Amino acid sequence: MRKLWRLFHDAEENFAVTDTEATKEELKTLHKTIKKVGEDIEAFSFNTSVSTFMVCVNELTAQQCNKRSILEPLVVLISAYAPHIAEELWEQLGHNDGVTYQEFPTFDASHLVESSHMYPVSFNGKMRFKVEYALDMDRAEIEKQILAHEKSIHYLEGKAPKR
Repeated sequence: MRKLWRLFHDAEENFAVTDTEATKEELKTLHKTIKKVGEDIEAFSFNTSVSTFMVCVNELTAQQCNKRSILEPLVVLISAYAPHIAEELWEQLGHNDGVTYQEFPTFDASHLVESSHMYPVSFNGKMRFKVEYALDMDRAEIEKQILAHEKSIHYLEGKAPKR
């Protein structure tokens, strides 16, 4: 509960939620949580929902998320499991009506679609760096771009790669 509270407040306990636009990663975290919690409620698996909330809060903390568009639906989601803190946070978000009267957030699968992938690049058996490329790129194009990458040139030292 403290970690959830810290998403909404800064180190001096001041309310720190902003109206800036959410990133793709933050939206992915939220909608992954909405999907899982919805499925868990329908299956009466409430204990796994608590675990999902913990994972969500940890991911949002790592992403340093304090955006209203992410945190408001999260408060509505968590209100069935932690009603008192949810009601307090909902009030701090500037709402006069209770959080229990809010509609359950809707899951949007488009936020879970992956369009790119982080590829690890190794030299001499050690991972040296990661590069992100679109999933629709073919293998030859990815290899070509990696070989042209400045870090690859440094590690290859003018030699041809073995594989």
